Amino acid sequence: MLAVLLVVLPVASLIAVGFFARLANLVSDRAGEGISDFVYALAVPCLIFRTLAKAQIPAVQPWGYWISYFAGVAVVWVLATVAARQLYRVNSAEGVVAGFSAGQANTVLVGIPLILKAYGEEGAVPLFLLIAIHLPIMMTVATLLVEGRGASPVTILRRLVTHPIVVAVLAGSASRLLPTGVPDLAWLIIEPIAGAAVPCALVAMGMALRRYGLGSGFGLPAVITVLKLVVHPLVVYLLATQAFSMPRAWAGVAVLFASAPSGINAYLFAERYRSGVGIASSAIGLSTVLSLFTTVFWLAVLGVGVN
Repeated sequence: MLAVLLVVLPVASLIAVGFFARLANLVSDRAGEGISDFVYALAVPCLIFRTLAKAQIPAVQPWGYWISYFAGVAVVWVLATVAARQLYRVNSAEGVVAGFSAGQANTVLVGIPLILKAYGEEGAVPLFLLIAIHLPIMMTVATLLVEGRGASPVTILRRLVTHPIVVAVLAGSASRLLPTGVPDLAWLIIEPIAGAAVPCALVAMGMALRRYGLGSGFGLPAVITVLKLVVHPLVVYLLATQAFSMPRAWAGVAVLFASAPSGINAYLFAERYRSGVGIASSAIGLSTVLSLFTTVFWLAVLGVGVN
């Protein structure tokens, strides 16, 4: 329990820094929006590029592993979107944010340390394999859902190929073809920007929590939290252990990855489109706090301890 608390605590602490900094008027709402723009347009793309450029991709793809995880994403994304649109009457962009919040996991601050503590080196390969494609796929799908409404195919294509996230995915994938790899000088620029993504994003989200509070109400963030912390890992668990055959560690990694709270990128996406920010920030804050308890449950289900 203490080990899980120590994993979640830094996330909550950085969010609290942003919240109280804004509460004390040390920073303005405009500053928070500027930080969010920096993270979305520069820091996260650098993080994606670094992940894809350095990822070890196996020659034979573990399709059961991919299907188990992303089928869970699809289920909670659809359920969250339908609930948001039908029960809470949000607009289409806010519905995308709700679905994204239910499917996007906080991998960097919660998923990585928790999974490596639970499975050690045995879990490293499936973990970083999933990380390499998780964010690019989620961001690209969410962008298509928002950008694709009412736009011509040419406009959609133009927006996608100039979108910072998509550019990062394409550049990171292309960099793997370089015979000598990415030059060291380029890493001197990319690494510090990528390293700023997570702390800056969490502080900015704390500022957004102060600005929006539970402006979207408690109901929808609570629905998203249940979908993220309970339904998503449950679907993945059933598929990974009952429908497909894979090593025990791989199934466990997929479940714990799915059980992580809503990721900061849902908030960044909402800020990018200035829609559903209250939904995303509230869902992230609530799911982060409650994940302390649900993570202990999923560790018990998987029969592993955090060393």
